[in-house]
Amino acid sequence: MPSTFASTSPLRQRFRPLWWLGISYVLIGAITRIVLLCMSGTDNVPLNPLSWAYAFGVGLGYDLMTFVYVAWPMVLFLWLAPRRFYVSRAGQWLLYLLSLILLFGLLFVAISELVFWEEFSTRFNFIAVDYLVYTTEVIGNIRESYPIGLWLGMLAVVTLIIVALTRRGLRTNDKGSRFWQRGKVVLVWLVITVVTVAAFKGTLKDRTANAYVNELSGNGIYEFFAAFRSNHLDYARFYKTLPDDQAFQNVRALIKTPEATFISDNPRDLTREIRHAGPEKHLNVVLVSIESMSADFLQTFKGTHGNITPRLDALVDKSMFFDNLYANGTRTVRGLEALALSVPPTPGDSLVKAHNNENLFSLADIFNDRGYQSDFVYGGYGYFDNMNYFFGQNGYRAVDRNNIAKGETIHSENVWGVADEDLYTLALKQMDESHAAGKPFFLHIMTTSNHRPFTFPANRVPQANGTRAGAVAYTDWAVVDFIERARSKPYFDDTIFVITADHCASSAGRSSVPINRYHIPLWIYAPKHIQPQRVERQMGQIDIAPTILGLLNFSYRSRFFGADLFQLEPGREHAFPATYEKLGYLRNDVLTVLEPQRRLEQVHPDFDSGDATAIHPVDQKQVDDAVSYYQVAASLFKSGQLLRRKEDSTPVKPLDSPAAETPAAPAPASSVH
Repeated sequence: MPSTFASTSPLRQRFRPLWWLGISYVLIGAITRIVLLCMSGTDNVPLNPLSWAYAFGVGLGYDLMTFVYVAWPMVLFLWLAPRRFYVSRAGQWLLYLLSLILLFGLLFVAISELVFWEEFSTRFNFIAVDYLVYTTEVIGNIRESYPIGLWLGMLAVVTLIIVALTRRGLRTNDKGSRFWQRGKVVLVWLVITVVTVAAFKGTLKDRTANAYVNELSGNGIYEFFAAFRSNHLDYARFYKTLPDDQAFQNVRALIKTPEATFISDNPRDLTREIRHAGPEKHLNVVLVSIESMSADFLQTFKGTHGNITPRLDALVDKSMFFDNLYANGTRTVRGLEALALSVPPTPGDSLVKAHNNENLFSLADIFNDRGYQSDFVYGGYGYFDNMNYFFGQNGYRAVDRNNIAKGETIHSENVWGVADEDLYTLALKQMDESHAAGKPFFLHIMTTSNHRPFTFPANRVPQANGTRAGAVAYTDWAVVDFIERARSKPYFDDTIFVITADHCASSAGRSSVPINRYHIPLWIYAPKHIQPQRVERQMGQIDIAPTILGLLNFSYRSRFFGADLFQLEPGREHAFPATYEKLGYLRNDVLTVLEPQRRLEQVHPDFDSGDATAIHPVDQKQVDDAVSYYQVAASLFKSGQLLRRKEDSTPVKPLDSPAAETPAAPAPASSVH
């Protein structure tokens, strides 16, 4: 260590090890940033000296600020250790031990950031915070995906070597500091800590148009705790708002469709009667939400991943297929929320995991009113992400790994659950039982095989096990195998299969909300009832539920925010792509993004690359619509107005005119614009 560390001042002697820790941490931060920059590639972070200077300059500031926090264990030791003990052999070895622990922890965090970046292309964020709750699954996933034992051993060796080579910077020396003198240093450290916590936020770094550069300029530890503080974001406190009356008035206008009539003049009641002509079609519905099934995996969208979805690509021409569907978020719980509740995403936690999320108005409620058996079927243990509790409290029967009896065939499983084919076997069992009981059924099936560690049964597909390409190919094989197995059942002809994704496989992009990372496919397949066609209109994930109900010709009461796409007038299509804190509203070719601190951006998104071009001045109508949707959704949940009511089961009389063909659409293989 530099000779300038030497000093005759007792306080400087005492706190000299902080220099060792600070320099070590800054070097770790710089090396981590360099590796992440290399992982990003020049396509995402161009060879621009200004961008690099911003990332490393602002990043140094965040590293120094974070050092104030991570150094507290050593600060307390240097303050509290009595002088005689501190300069003794025992004190020296205790300082070495503390330094080894701190350095190992910091190096472990750095390696963890590299793994996290490989998966999500961001520093630690809300996902990392969320995963801490489910240590069994997360640690199991890491152990099954990486040689964690080898890595930890190598990390321990590197830590020992670094401390051995730099131990001069950790020599204990104190020629007479007093406890109260050392206390002044700690008091200053405390003041700096409080000031940085109060004055600085993780979003201050987000000043460039390139999201990768903004992420590189952050600090993983700082971002983790910033995300933890943002776990529950109150919309009205952190985001742009309108007067409540205006926001509700806007939303009532936005959700009004030709087949819907509000049941009251109460401006804050969104309940509508949806009326179709003719009798309802009480067909079975199987909704499959596939883990991480990005649209660009399909050759239908000229995907660049090779021919890994041949069966689903072939199913396109046999189905009603939607070309321009956009997910609500980047997490499974966001997809489940959108499909079950048809609501825009709330900032922070998904409603699937929120407190007071029982008895919400759900898609299952509408089916249950008609005598259906509604099940949520999951191949893992449904306590993860609160899934079993949420679905069990909102009209569904939760069916998970626990419902597979001992001795039943399981072809493969990992920490997330059984292989998709075994999940579909479990689903077929529920379908058989409902049919035998004389009840129509609605199943929502959530798959897991297309998730790291990407393991699946052998001899199913030519792609390698343990790879994303292999997992996607297996997912493709399994879902079509499920349909083929169901084809032999007596209820097949009266069953509609709805196949979509919970979210995309990646959320990374140069813009804050890269729209190509929200593009997901949707098939609606029922040879006896649904005419094959391509639907090119833009669509949001929250529109899936009301569109299904429209295809069934249901007349019912609704408080859904989504719309039946075949009833929505052209030009009114929209979607709600969002992160846990950035709330997007897509309408035609304009994407409005609401952010904390009441900030916003509005862009023209590039639907192929995910890049975006800023709009100046902004379209205020689009801003007001975005604010209204998110403000009202958050307000209704907070006030308990998204709850199911007794009167929601009131039968709605259909229109008197003869039923039209469902859907009213062109001939097979044509496009609906």
